[in-house]
Amino acid sequence: MKNGTITRRCRCTDPTTGKDLGASCPKLKSRRHGTWGVFQELDLAQDGRRRRFRRGGFESSTKAQEELDKVRALMAIPEEDDAWGKTQISDVLENCVKDKAPVPDYDETRRRFKTGQSLNSKTTVAEWLDTWLVGRKRLRRGGVARYECDIRVHLKPHLGHLRLDKLRVHHIDTMFDAINERNIEVQEQNAQRRTVRDELKATPNKGAENRARRKWLQAQLNAMPPFRRITGLNTQPHIRDTLRAALNVAIAQQVMPAFNPAAHVELLPGTKPKALIWTDERIARWKETGEKPSPVMVWTPVQAGTFLDFVVQDRLYMLWRIIAFRGTRRGEGCGVRWEDHSAKARSLAIATQLIQDGWDVHEGAPKTDSGFRLVALDDETNEGLLGHKARQQREREEWGEGWQDTGRIFTQEDGSLLHPGKVSDLFERLIEAAGLPPIRLHDLRHVAATLMLAAGVDIKVVSETLGHSDTRITRDIYQSVLDDLARDAAEKVAQLVPHARKPLASVKDTEHKTSPRRPRMAPPLKSDAAEQNRSA
Repeated sequence: MKNGTITRRCRCTDPTTGKDLGASCPKLKSRRHGTWGVFQELDLAQDGRRRRFRRGGFESSTKAQEELDKVRALMAIPEEDDAWGKTQISDVLENCVKDKAPVPDYDETRRRFKTGQSLNSKTTVAEWLDTWLVGRKRLRRGGVARYECDIRVHLKPHLGHLRLDKLRVHHIDTMFDAINERNIEVQEQNAQRRTVRDELKATPNKGAENRARRKWLQAQLNAMPPFRRITGLNTQPHIRDTLRAALNVAIAQQVMPAFNPAAHVELLPGTKPKALIWTDERIARWKETGEKPSPVMVWTPVQAGTFLDFVVQDRLYMLWRIIAFRGTRRGEGCGVRWEDHSAKARSLAIATQLIQDGWDVHEGAPKTDSGFRLVALDDETNEGLLGHKARQQREREEWGEGWQDTGRIFTQEDGSLLHPGKVSDLFERLIEAAGLPPIRLHDLRHVAATLMLAAGVDIKVVSETLGHSDTRITRDIYQSVLDDLARDAAEKVAQLVPHARKPLASVKDTEHKTSPRRPRMAPPLKSDAAEQNRSA
């Protein structure tokens, strides 16, 4: 390694020529005059260019010597025969001169060099998240969109400015504290806006005083922030998981130390919504308040039968039936192809789905690996699909050259793809027309699970039919349904004791009104009343 030097110079100039005196300045004999500088030859650049480390402005030779010692220590990290390593260290030192940055820490640089990590320690969290996200493009579009949202809305604004190697647990904790504080602010502002909006709706238009009041309320409403959603406790773990996944790749690629701070962040526990059945009591409460008891509501078998009776003449009747009986997801039902249906085996293969991205629709794989599955069909559903195929053939003939051959079982009248969002909208309108309590289209999938559980189907079979990766997921979602079935089973066990019937008859009669019973599902009927309701 070439020896470096330290020099002293000043800014004094020759009064005659105006040039710097440099080392010939007579005042340099005084130790207090001028400043000290460092000079060190670096290894040649990859293109053969000569490079030097120069830095001045030190107030003493001691300070300059300390700087030179740091530079020489860094250059001594690679072995003598490690030409590539020497080039890397020289690159770092050259960048320090260009950026006017301090010489990097010896211990940290040595650790990075020995473990094969990048020696550029100035990569920010934002820069790495962008790099990591590019590598995720091979994932399903929905997953990439969720990652992109987490990064854009939360991770970059709160953590993006930090150096990747300096990210600590307390930084991430501070981010979630800020998110929860914003939640409180958003909820308060939403409540204020809701109060003004309701008062505006309640204020009549007639009368000068009322009109002045409405004008003032409208001005207040316009000045308020719009309604916004909070980042709930169920969403925050996903944000943490996105960061943890990105940092795991950074660790694997040795871009940062082998410690993932996101893995050590503890969040407030969220609550997973449980599926609740629309009982008479819950329906009465919903009609009174307009509020659903749970985000996930499930029809009883009788309610499901009422719906299927009502839509029996609908073009998409078989779609509603398959979701209600077999529990396919919305995108799976819209995307299933004729090649996936085996009339002989009475089965339907779930191998693709239609995914809604914003308002655009594209084809993709099922949500998870367990989503690839073979769903058994009952005889009536199997025959119904054959009838549906015949009707689709008639539509093809009517449209002629205008027919779009997508190969899908369920299409629009011209054969084009169904839009999942429009299918959900249609489902909601049909429910309202049928006079049934509201559920989401995805909840119709939960109806299928309830029907299977009520029929005594083993929970592993239910889980596989729904495309869950583990029976624990199924139990988690349908625990309330399982509890109802357990109580029903307890009643049946009690009836097996002969001598208990007569003494407990009065008690039984009293409890009969409140004990949960398994209702029968009404068979789909093509009644005139159902067709009239559909027309209405």
